Amino acid sequence: MWRWGNLLLAFLAELVALGIFAWWGWTASGTTAVQLLLAIGLPAVTAVVWGLFAAPTATRTTPVVRTVVKVIVFGLAGAALLSLGHPVWAVAFVVVVAANLLVIHVQGLSPD
Repeated sequence: MWRWGNLLLAFLAELVALGIFAWWGWTASGTTAVQLLLAIGLPAVTAVVWGLFAAPTATRTTPVVRTVVKVIVFGLAGAALLSLGHPVWAVAFVVVVAANLLVIHVQGLSPD
């Protein structure tokens, strides 16, 4: 139960990060077309990068690259949430993600 709960939390954190990027893109200044492009494009690019380098099934990666991509994605999601005016949620998101990734690594659930 603990194992699946942590893996589920990791997956949900990935989805929340994509949602944060979409939210940030939609609230960016500019025309509606730019906002729409950012709201769709940022999560799409993030999902592709995640799939190539950070997903458990990624084959063309190393443990260092996987870790760097995770830190960048979740760090930028926290920064985006902060820039949206939600500092408490930003800190909570980053702390929960960091704790979850640490538990997954310590338990040996990570493919690294």
